Amino acid sequence: MTRTMQPNRRLVVLGSVFGAVTFAGFFKGSELAIAEDPGLANRFKDLSQNGNSTCSSKFTESIATMPSTSRIKGSCCSPMEVKRYVEQVNGLVKYRDIPIVPADPYDIPAGIAQKAMPYYDLKLTVVEQQAYDHAMANSNEKGPCCCQCWRWNMYGGLAKYLIREHGFTGEKIVELWDLSDGCGGAD
Repeated sequence: MTRTMQPNRRLVVLGSVFGAVTFAGFFKGSELAIAEDPGLANRFKDLSQNGNSTCSSKFTESIATMPSTSRIKGSCCSPMEVKRYVEQVNGLVKYRDIPIVPADPYDIPAGIAQKAMPYYDLKLTVVEQQAYDHAMANSNEKGPCCCQCWRWNMYGGLAKYLIREHGFTGEKIVELWDLSDGCGGAD
C-alpha cells in the first residue's frame, strides 16, 4: 500500500524524525522512500546514533569472538547521510539472493563478517586477480573501504569470494563496494 502525503505533512514527519540539519540533505527520492517506510527512518536514526563500529585493530580482532547474531552497526569514519543511506539500501537489494552480502552496510551481522573476512587471504587466479585489481583501482575509496580496518578485510574477502564463487567481474565488485561503503558521508 502506497501512502500519499501532502508535501508539507512529509516535511513535518521527516523533520520530527531527523531534525532540520539532517533534513537539509534530502532529495526527493530519499525523502519519499523515508516517508513511505517508517522502518527505514527508524533504522537510519538508530544506526546513525547508536553505532558500535570503529576502525581500530582491537575492534577488528574482536569480531572473531562476537556471537554470530551480534550486529556491527553505524559508520566508522564520518556521520551517516540519509540520501546516501537510502541509495545504498535500495541498491543492495539486487544482491539479496547471495546470503553473504549484507543488505545494509551500516548493520552487518557479525556472522557475515566472520564468514567473509577469511576470504581476504584467498589466493586468486591471474584472471580473478585482474578483476580484484580493477575494483581496487576504480572503486570510490580505491579499495573496499577508506582505511585498512575490519571493513577492508571483510569487504575485500567478500569480493574475493564473489569473484571466485559467483563469477563477479571487477565492475560488479566496484558497484558492490561503492554501495557498501560504511564510512559515512555522501559517497
